[in-house]
Amino acid sequence: MDYSDKNKTFSRKITKYILITVSVLFIAIMLVLPLVSVIINSLKEGIAFYFKSLSTNYVTSALGVTVMATLISVGVNTFFGIVASWLLTRFEFRGKNTLSTLIDIPFSISPVIAGLAFIMTFGRLGWASPVIDWINSTFGTDIQIVFALPGVVLATIFVTFPFISREVVPVLNSVGHDEEEAAALMGAKGFKIFRKVTFPHIKWALLYGIILCTARALGEFGAVNALSKTRGQTFTLPLEIDALYMSGSADSITASFAVSSLLVVIAVAVLVARNIVEYRAKKDN
Repeated sequence: MDYSDKNKTFSRKITKYILITVSVLFIAIMLVLPLVSVIINSLKEGIAFYFKSLSTNYVTSALGVTVMATLISVGVNTFFGIVASWLLTRFEFRGKNTLSTLIDIPFSISPVIAGLAFIMTFGRLGWASPVIDWINSTFGTDIQIVFALPGVVLATIFVTFPFISREVVPVLNSVGHDEEEAAALMGAKGFKIFRKVTFPHIKWALLYGIILCTARALGEFGAVNALSKTRGQTFTLPLEIDALYMSGSADSITASFAVSSLLVVIAVAVLVARNIVEYRAKKDN
């Protein structure tokens, strides 16, 4: 190895270590330190106060609303994601590119704008308000969407529905449809083809999308904030954290960190699940 080659090798090593240092410092400052700060501040008043903060009626209600909205949104978006992915990759039709673009709207629009759009649709001044009023008066129901649980669920569905389809579509495009056509020629029907041929190819991408959808649903604030009104009834965990912190007292601020730590633990669990799915997917491939 001559002098120039040694120089290049040394330069590459220096560059590598500089990039590693910058990456580690950035992650430590922007991610690790804030999360550690949340955990430390949540325990500032002791373990007893920590668990007391997590067991209040407001927090348990917010946790219940968060879990409910997450489960419903993940269920709806799993069904929608599979249907949309199948449609976009297995059929040709007019408006296909438009549909694909519309699915990505939640990635580009502010969640607050989405919440306001639902208010202008289902609120008192919205075009759907007369329809809801007619249903309530005709059937004796008390359907309310804006500032109620259905609005929270709709907002959560809106901000999370691209995740699953965007994970499944590339996989379906890469595997093609030769195996599905062969199964159809052998007499297999639609759902059996999906269950036996298609699903084994997309299972890890689908699970990965479900995990991303879950993580996004748990942390949503903007759209839900626009459609949620009553603390203890329609507040999710992020909204309850904000309410506690904005109360201003020392105890409520510490309680907000305690509730935040709950979301941190859930986020770490989701991250671990995501890494397991990635590992299993690479192992299968």
